[in-house]
Amino acid sequence: MPTGVAIRDPRQQLFDAAERILLRAGPNALTSRAVTAEAGVAKGVLHRHFTDFDDFLVELVRTRIRGLEALGAALNESAGTGTVTDNLTTALTDLFDPVATSVVGLVIARDELRQRLRTAGSRGIPLMTEAAAVLAAYLSAERDLGRIAPDADTSVLAPTLLGAAHLLFADRESGAPDRETVRGSVTAVVAGVMRS
Repeated sequence: MPTGVAIRDPRQQLFDAAERILLRAGPNALTSRAVTAEAGVAKGVLHRHFTDFDDFLVELVRTRIRGLEALGAALNESAGTGTVTDNLTTALTDLFDPVATSVVGLVIARDELRQRLRTAGSRGIPLMTEAAAVLAAYLSAERDLGRIAPDADTSVLAPTLLGAAHLLFADRESGAPDRETVRGSVTAVVAGVMRS
């Protein structure tokens, strides 16, 4: 890129480039050189906006975590409507879009990234932990409405649903599972707590 040419939103341009690399080649291909080359900017652009490459990755993941707010709001709004199984199936399918699935792989693969995210307030496996909280809030709302059993432990159900779904979506080679496969997994997990 020629010097002196303004970049509209360099941070977003770098994030978009990183997501394209994750989708195309996976977490192991994500380097500062690969990101800047994909974004079509000089390597110094990344270092002008982020302390180092791990700082960039932390912000990439935190952007995804902030995106969970919209998913959580939509899911909570669906409480009491449709079926619990369908609402959860939709939420898990939306949650595990190809980029999010790749970001989870990135967090799992990079110890330094995981540590920095934990220092910034995330726990467990960052992004997954926050997603489990979103699911638990929805399940609690459905429990309060009487659509699932009053003794249902939402703090156990939520990560169980999340883990089961992650296993379905994590295989980059086979592609995303179809809706009925996800629904079957959700049905199996919540069968014991559903109210008729």
